Amino acid sequence: MAIFNFIILCVLCASVFKLGMKIAVFGTGVVGQVISEKLAELGHEVMIGTRNVQSTLARSGPDNFGRLPFSEWHKRFSNIKLGTYTEAAAFGEFMVNATNGTGTLAALEQAGKSNLANKVMLDISNPLDFSKGMPPTLFICNTDSLAEQIQRNYPETRVVKSLNTMNAFVMVNPGILPEDHHVFLSGNDDQAKARVKEILQSFGWKEQNMIDMGDISTARGTEQLLPIWVRLDKSHLLPGSPLDPLKGKSTRIEFQCITRAAVPPLGGQGAVKQFSK
Repeated sequence: MAIFNFIILCVLCASVFKLGMKIAVFGTGVVGQVISEKLAELGHEVMIGTRNVQSTLARSGPDNFGRLPFSEWHKRFSNIKLGTYTEAAAFGEFMVNATNGTGTLAALEQAGKSNLANKVMLDISNPLDFSKGMPPTLFICNTDSLAEQIQRNYPETRVVKSLNTMNAFVMVNPGILPEDHHVFLSGNDDQAKARVKEILQSFGWKEQNMIDMGDISTARGTEQLLPIWVRLDKSHLLPGSPLDPLKGKSTRIEFQCITRAAVPPLGGQGAVKQFSK
C-alpha cells in the first residue's frame, strides 16, 4: 500500500509540474537570460530566441545593466540553446515572451503564427517607450494593453500576463524578499493560467500569493504600474537599480510598494512606513 501511495503521489506531482518541458524564451536581454537560467536549472530544455543569432553573438561589451556580453553569458550556460524567434517558437511547447515591448509584435511575427498556435505564452513584456530617455512612457495604455494586442493578433495562442511588475531576480526567486508578496495573472484561459501557476510555483511562488486578476484586459492595470515602478527607481528613496537586488534595499522597497495586496490606503501609516525604509 505504501508503494502504491508513493506511485500515486509521483503521478500527481508530475501532473502539477511537468519536468523536462521544451520551453522557448523570446528575448536575450537580462529578463530572458535570468528566466532561461532558472528554467534550465529546473530541468527544462530551453531555447532562447533572438532576431538574428549572429548579430546577437557579435555583441561586445557589457549590456546596459553591466552584465556580460551575450556571447560570454551563453558560454557559461551552453546547455541553453540559441535560435531565431522562428526556431525557438517551433521548438517550445511552452513559451515565455521576455522581449522589449517595442519589439514584441515584430518578434512574434517572425516567430510565426502557426508556431505559436495552441500553446501557452507567459507574457512578461511591458509597453515602455524609451525613445525620449528616462523615465519611459507607455506607448499603449488606458483602453488597451500590450498583452491584449498579442492576444488579438494571435487568437490561437493562450496568453497569460504575469511577472511584469517586478525585476527579473525576484521573478525567479521570490524568497529574495523577507516577507510575503504577490504576483498577478491576467488571461482568458483558465487552463493556461493554471499552467503558468505551475511554473510560478516551481520558481518558489506560493499559490496564496498569486492574484488572478481576470481576463486579459486586466493586464491594462498591471502594465500601468510600470511608470511608478521606474520613477521609484529614479528617486533617491531607492539608491540601486530595480534590476539588481544586490544593490541596497531598493528591490524590496519598490516591490512591496507596488505589489503587496495589503498596502493600506494612500496616506495611511503603513504607506508612510513603506516609503520611509
